[in-house]
Amino acid sequence: MRAAAIDHTPAMAERRNFQRVRVKIYGRFMLEDRTEHPCQVIDMSPGNVSLRSKRIGQPGEKVIAYLDHIGRVEGVVTRTLQDGFAMTVVASERKRDKLAAQLTWLANKHELDLPEDRRHERVAPRNPMSVLQLTDGRQYPCRVIDLSLSGAAIEIEVKPAIGVQVTLGTMRGQVVRHFEDGIAIEFAVLQRAESLDAEFGGRLS
Repeated sequence: MRAAAIDHTPAMAERRNFQRVRVKIYGRFMLEDRTEHPCQVIDMSPGNVSLRSKRIGQPGEKVIAYLDHIGRVEGVVTRTLQDGFAMTVVASERKRDKLAAQLTWLANKHELDLPEDRRHERVAPRNPMSVLQLTDGRQYPCRVIDLSLSGAAIEIEVKPAIGVQVTLGTMRGQVVRHFEDGIAIEFAVLQRAESLDAEFGGRLS
């Protein structure tokens, strides 16, 4: 009985002390059967995560997630959601402190409305032809209109829904806007100028 009480106290403390932050983070997770699946974080605290995914983990199942900006997160599924599941975070106090700092930064970034592409020069690539791939494997040819270290505008016939995870060439990201001839993509992580220049010939600095 004493051990059970000790086990449940941290979870209750997390709910009291940490506010969940709504963030746009993508990643992958592995279930106990060792299958891996793409996901998007709906909200997160240092003690809990809600994930959107086509594959839904079952309550009590162990999960290992690899999340952009966050890194490796281990936990246990607590409940299923309509389009995903929620899990607790199993971590040391030091790891939770690091998570709190990362989430604070991400929350401030969204609160202040500072999308990366407003802070980086956008240029027209020398090699504009590329391929957009969806998570189900479908691929569509596209033309990159302009790009920055954090995103790109592309001309394409199809328009995946806003929020959908996509891959442009080798750069993972999500659809953030539609316009008449195509879509705008925000990369999952800030890219290096050398990587974009190698793939698109963007000459970014």
